Amino acid sequence: MRPTQTVDIVYIALFAALTAALAIFPPITLPVIGVPITAQSMGPMLAGAILGARRGALAIVLLLALVAIGLPILAGGRGGLGVFAGPTVGFMLGWVPAAWVTGLLHELGWRKLTVVSSFTHAAVGGIVVLYAIGIPVLAFQAGLTLKAAAVGSMAFIPGDLIKAALTAVIAMSVKRAWPIIRPSAEHSA
Repeated sequence: MRPTQTVDIVYIALFAALTAALAIFPPITLPVIGVPITAQSMGPMLAGAILGARRGALAIVLLLALVAIGLPILAGGRGGLGVFAGPTVGFMLGWVPAAWVTGLLHELGWRKLTVVSSFTHAAVGGIVVLYAIGIPVLAFQAGLTLKAAAVGSMAFIPGDLIKAALTAVIAMSVKRAWPIIRPSAEHSA
């Protein structure tokens, strides 16, 4: 195993653990729709923004594999295969492409990255992509119309925007202090 592969594995495991640790913050459940607002959904944004597309997405895949084998590392102490049958499964599975898109956008814009562009990248991956996957699955799982699921999900946008802003500040701090993303030659321009 090459040293860079070992480092990649460590980063992937670290961000899976960080995303799991974000579950410690107690969820806030909105009574109307019964879906919790958690800090944990910031994990995919952070993983992508700091690790890049591939490693960020793999960190979330690892987290979901740990959930599937029964570790109670989701917000509210949830874990096991049963959570994959619930109404929020689309959002959980959407964390993988959310991390990947957030990471890809950060890689593509790495050389000119600012807090504003990092925020935009995190919002596109962690909100737009996530909701594009999560809302239709929520509608199907909960027996709602797509419109009803979308309207109900809008209550989460302010919190998600705050998470994207925090992600941008953290990503820029990491970029300055210890840049992890290595833009590939095809992304450099």
